[in-house]
Amino acid sequence: MMSSLLQGRKILLGVSSGIAIYKAVDLLSKLRKAKAELRVILTPEAEKMVSGLVFSAVGNCPVYSDIFKVQEGFIPHTDLSRWAELFAIAPATANTIAKLNAGIADNLLLATALAYPDKPKLLVPTMNTRMFENPVTTENIAKLGSQGWSVVAPEEGHLACGDVGKGRYPENEFIIEEMTYLLSEKPLAGMKALVTAGPTRERIDNVRYITNRSSGKMGYAIARALRYMGAEVVLVTGPTALRAPAGVEVVKVQSATEMAGAVDLYSKDSKVIVMAAAVADYKPVKPSEHKIKKSPGEFTLRLERTRDILATLERKEDQIVIGFCAEDRELEKKAREKLEKKSLDAIVCNDISRSDIAFGSEENEVFVYFKDGSSEHLDKADKELIASQLVKRVILRLLSNS
Repeated sequence: MMSSLLQGRKILLGVSSGIAIYKAVDLLSKLRKAKAELRVILTPEAEKMVSGLVFSAVGNCPVYSDIFKVQEGFIPHTDLSRWAELFAIAPATANTIAKLNAGIADNLLLATALAYPDKPKLLVPTMNTRMFENPVTTENIAKLGSQGWSVVAPEEGHLACGDVGKGRYPENEFIIEEMTYLLSEKPLAGMKALVTAGPTRERIDNVRYITNRSSGKMGYAIARALRYMGAEVVLVTGPTALRAPAGVEVVKVQSATEMAGAVDLYSKDSKVIVMAAAVADYKPVKPSEHKIKKSPGEFTLRLERTRDILATLERKEDQIVIGFCAEDRELEKKAREKLEKKSLDAIVCNDISRSDIAFGSEENEVFVYFKDGSSEHLDKADKELIASQLVKRVILRLLSNS
């Protein structure tokens, strides 16, 4: 999911000459789509690998590489360091990392880093495994971390040199999440939150199950939004095809019973509980141990109710509990009935009669009903923005009144 929370934010991207430089072009493209305001610094070696013209065209932004090129009173390293809200170096080679740690400023990227004030800054180390694991490099990265640099660790896998190990450039979506986190205010710092997401699967036999159309996107987006604002988040998720949110503890479950057990465990220490999962209401009474074979005539499957996790949750008096419901008619009436029946602080209602929002869609539009009788309407937007608004307009409101 592309971040819509970086719109208008001033991001300075520094690029050194790692073989993963082509992925920095993709990062710039994604940041442009997120409507961030961009500028790029290339090291001289990076410019030999990919022309500044490519970065300028992809990012629709100015590109700088010459430390001695002063234009109309604009001194690149000092003015760029003042301009940026966030400075990210991706990829960051072992050489650039070593020079950063030593305070060397022999190119424009390094000089800008040395002049950069106390603002968010992000480092993405990318290199051969042996270079990354060399004690000199690990010590340099650790020291930069103690100096205010946030570090996105490289991934493990096949490297361009043919080696296999840690050193791969991470997914750009992960980097963008870290940028969003660094640029977000943290009003929930130190608070613990629990979010549930996705469907559950109720086993019929060893190949079949009962489930629903939930993609988990809304719950995952809420987990991200809570983390961006400083909360310590546990995400209990049913089966999805989604990438785990950065910086969030993810607990994977399959069935409603497993989800109930995880909620019981992690809800104890959570100040905020957001139940966005689409839990199956029924499960087979006696799942078959083997695949059920086809046979003539009808087949009867006996079902029993699953536990209503929200209704049976043992909550503490000071906890904030928010539920979700999916309705195709009489939205407010049914939502308010569930709000009262399950003793919730608020309930978020999805209109599943519409094909352009909710299940499987990248967008949503919701109504939020509060136990004091008031309501909020969040206009149609991508789910990440809806999640951010839910945290700001619903969770922060409930916390301020608790």
